[in-house]
Amino acid sequence: MGEGAVGLATLAVLGLVVAGPLLGRDERPPERAVAEPGPQADRAPVVAADAGRVIQEPAEPAKQKSPEQAKQEPEKQESAKKPAAKKAKPKKAKDVEDEASGESKHTDAGAVEYLRRTKDKASSRVKDVRSVGGYLRIYTDLPQSADNSSQAIELCQRGLRYLIEEQGVPDPVVFVQAEFGENGNPVIANILGPADENCRVTYPEPG
Repeated sequence: MGEGAVGLATLAVLGLVVAGPLLGRDERPPERAVAEPGPQADRAPVVAADAGRVIQEPAEPAKQKSPEQAKQEPEKQESAKKPAAKKAKPKKAKDVEDEASGESKHTDAGAVEYLRRTKDKASSRVKDVRSVGGYLRIYTDLPQSADNSSQAIELCQRGLRYLIEEQGVPDPVVFVQAEFGENGNPVIANILGPADENCRVTYPEPG
């Protein structure tokens, strides 16, 4: 073998020695280990192996409320704060009797029939007639301002005749009273006994 051939063989061996480690080295960059997202809404964090840190996937943005929903929200809150409306209590039987706006268990039926015997404006104002404490009380729907009015005086005179002619009362006492108000049923005409000469309102009431 000549010197040229020996030289070429030597170079080939040296090339293999040098290139061997280089050929065995993997030059590809390392693959990233990425966690696949599951079917759930919350995604698992993605791990970047080459970066050495955890990257958090951004959460889904909150749903925007429509203008109509945003308008109704304060109204619902305000409605929840308001107390429930109280129902009006029905009037008790005692309250109705106190107002004397109609006939009751205390009604003197004979007096009612007597006072309504004459069909006129005065008789139409009678709502109830009661014999209380020896006195005849005629309850009407006349206003308090109708004291000593012609209708109040007429009813008082009829009540007086009823006590004398129908009941034989020697010292009749009659009260004609207005509709129920802040002052109860105020007296608008009366007869307070034999010393009283007319049905115009007089005070004080007999004891």
